[in-house]
Amino acid sequence: MKIRSHRELDTYRKAFELSMSIFQLTKSFPNEEKYSLTDQIRRSSRSVCANLAEAFRKRKYPKSFIAKLADSEGEAAETQVWLEYALHCEYINKEQFESLYNECEQVIGKLVNMSLQPEKWAY
Repeated sequence: MKIRSHRELDTYRKAFELSMSIFQLTKSFPNEEKYSLTDQIRRSSRSVCANLAEAFRKRKYPKSFIAKLADSEGEAAETQVWLEYALHCEYINKEQFESLYNECEQVIGKLVNMSLQPEKWAY
């Protein structure tokens, strides 16, 4: 079966679920974090999906495809940093941190695998 949309990618679905989990979790962050940590972690987690969608549309051009996947990977890593801050600020517990951090690792792994085989995604 040929994938016709970024929404069909397992990597996209996993990243989207992660960003929605982060959105729900950050609803409980303190109001003073609204324009800092809450905004940053939501933005970076959503950017993983946005950059992946862009990458999918650029898959005809391997270098552009890989560059957008790298952007997506960078946003996932940034999300991990914000999760670490949330843990140390005691906005999330160790279990929540570990779960979300590991989900980010899975997304990063999938992005790396995609970038190592750009020809697999070309049309």
